[in-house]
Amino acid sequence: MAFDYVRDATQRSILYWDVMRQRGNQYRLSSEATAPHVLSFTPEVLIDGRMLERPVNYALVRIVPPEGVEIDETRRPFVVVDPRAGHGPGIGGFKADSEIGVALAAGHPCYFIGFLPEPVKGQTIEDIALAEAIFLEKVIALHPDADAKPCVIGNCQAGWAVMMLAALRPELFGSIIIAGSPLSYWAGKRGEYPMRYTGGLLGGTWLTALAGDLGHGKFDGAWLVQNFENQNPANTLWTKQYNLYSKIDTEAPRYLGFEQWWGNHVNLNAEEIQFIVDELFVGNNLAAGRIETSKGEAIDLRNIRAPVVVFCSKGDNITPPAQALGWITDLYDSVNEIRSHGQTIVYTVHEKVGHLGIFVSAGVARKEHGEFSSNIDLIDALPPGLYEAIFEAKTDATVGGDLVEGDWIMRCEERTLDDIRALGCNNAADDRRFATAAKVSEINLSLYRTFVQPWLRAMVPEQAAEEMRRLHPLRLQYELFSDLNPLMAPIADLAVEVAEERHPAAENNPFVALEQIASRQIVASLDAWRDAIEAMSEATFLAVYGSPFLQAAVGIDPASDKPHRRASKTALHAQALKARIEELRAAMNEGGLHEGMARSLLYVAMASGAADERGFAAIRRMRRSEDGMPKVTLAEFKALIRVQFLMLVIDEQAAVDAIPHLLPADEEERRRALSALRGVVSARGALSGKAEERWQKIVDLFNVSEAPLTEPVAPGSPSASARQIRTIRRVK
Repeated sequence: MAFDYVRDATQRSILYWDVMRQRGNQYRLSSEATAPHVLSFTPEVLIDGRMLERPVNYALVRIVPPEGVEIDETRRPFVVVDPRAGHGPGIGGFKADSEIGVALAAGHPCYFIGFLPEPVKGQTIEDIALAEAIFLEKVIALHPDADAKPCVIGNCQAGWAVMMLAALRPELFGSIIIAGSPLSYWAGKRGEYPMRYTGGLLGGTWLTALAGDLGHGKFDGAWLVQNFENQNPANTLWTKQYNLYSKIDTEAPRYLGFEQWWGNHVNLNAEEIQFIVDELFVGNNLAAGRIETSKGEAIDLRNIRAPVVVFCSKGDNITPPAQALGWITDLYDSVNEIRSHGQTIVYTVHEKVGHLGIFVSAGVARKEHGEFSSNIDLIDALPPGLYEAIFEAKTDATVGGDLVEGDWIMRCEERTLDDIRALGCNNAADDRRFATAAKVSEINLSLYRTFVQPWLRAMVPEQAAEEMRRLHPLRLQYELFSDLNPLMAPIADLAVEVAEERHPAAENNPFVALEQIASRQIVASLDAWRDAIEAMSEATFLAVYGSPFLQAAVGIDPASDKPHRRASKTALHAQALKARIEELRAAMNEGGLHEGMARSLLYVAMASGAADERGFAAIRRMRRSEDGMPKVTLAEFKALIRVQFLMLVIDEQAAVDAIPHLLPADEEERRRALSALRGVVSARGALSGKAEERWQKIVDLFNVSEAPLTEPVAPGSPSASARQIRTIRRVK
């Protein structure tokens, strides 16, 4: 057994180093490419951002549908924006089961916004936003018959960039999905994921300015990647490599595929990264509405009109749920305030997937991203408010399962701001600490710019900056094991010989078991080291920036409980809201059958506080054209639902009492309408409790006896669902 293990370990070592050699060669080819990416789909360039009036290194491409994939040009297009956070583009379409893949499978036209490794000289974050607006205008123009404006997916860094653009140009967006994207940078829980303390522990953003000056006006994205790796030393230093070594016969293709993206480092202009760290990471100014454009326009996320879907995970140490969702409590005091701005926010919290898994996990793509893609119309039609998306596995016993495709059923349940706060919320003392860190950062940056930056810029020529980038430790680890290193020359031939004579050790070999035990001990030791460092970092930050003397010295009142990260409010919105409420009150008796059915449906659904895709799979047929009736567009349907919902929120009793005034005089027409509604509200199964009581009230208001379906059938059976849908179509 010892001999078998030694032979196996030796062979695995040779094969492992050959994979390292391949990784190095792969890195060299990627670094020499003009436009490297890891998209597994064929892109067709539509707009090169370098040709715009304010040029940027971004481009809009159309994703050519793979063979056998049918695209419905009447469905809204999807636009995936990849994060420019040190890595190259393509992670949103990294594999067939990806954000792009599931959107294509759902029949949506797909587009991708990517970038080149080198920034255009002088480009800014605002220039990129203006370019992305032009890209979205192009997509909209290409799909004049689409039932809605584009659904834009922003991953990580691209998420906050998309939200900023949506606040400035809300008319360009049909819906927004932000995945693993931080928007509230100070938020979090003590004892968990202390990356938010980094800026304060480093004395602020002066180091970012230093890195930009050493780079001769460019910031090396490899530093951002290294910052990610430092968050999980066990994975960086051991687990990732040992996983390859222990599974060398099967793991190499997956490992090399991921490393092609992970090692594809890109650069940013110094001005770009300085804006990011000053305004977002340390300043936390986005949700507070303190960022302005060059024209003086304030970026207020409350201007967004498209539904916003937030996907985050408890296992994400880069963007924990508190940072992904804390902006909601920064902007709003209650759910009714969210509704008053006409906003719909849907979030889902994964229990364990890590930051990168949000974008690259095939399981996540098939479940969460797949459900978002296939149910984007449901999300778009939700009344204003705050919801959590819940996913349930579909089985043969699922009631109404024939109404939906796929293996999961999505349900959106109403939530309150307390549900967001439970995910992690700073107290006033912690907010003062972060506000103090932001002030210290401003002071240190000013000192650096005054006393160091002028002479340092004069001392660093472009050639020296390029050489420093080439010698970055992350880049060296690729190049040193490529064919450029003569010591790697024998590895390729040895690997071929080993592969031909491969003899893996048996799984029950005791030495293999000892190896795995040793691996687990190494991981535990590295995790313990990380936990100790994180605990010390948190304690240091809390002690230093919690000092009343330091707070007072930088202008922060140590005794103040005033929020330091809340967006300001204006009386103008309150006046407009009051006028809108009076307008809706006056219109409660106006409308016809469409309004009456929508109001009745919402009244019953509000008892459970949830919207289910099974019900929507039936109700969306109500807006289709049939029997010569005029077609109801998704936008019209959405407006109908929102108006009727707001009427119920303003004065539920008056809105319900007005339903008979909206119904036709013809009894048979009311009976068909009631049967259609019954098919929708019972799509999840029989009603009970308060929902049943509300349904009986609606039956009384329609003033007809409920007509049975054509023949008795079990609720939720295929024949019952089909007849319910036909009934709904007849009514419309």
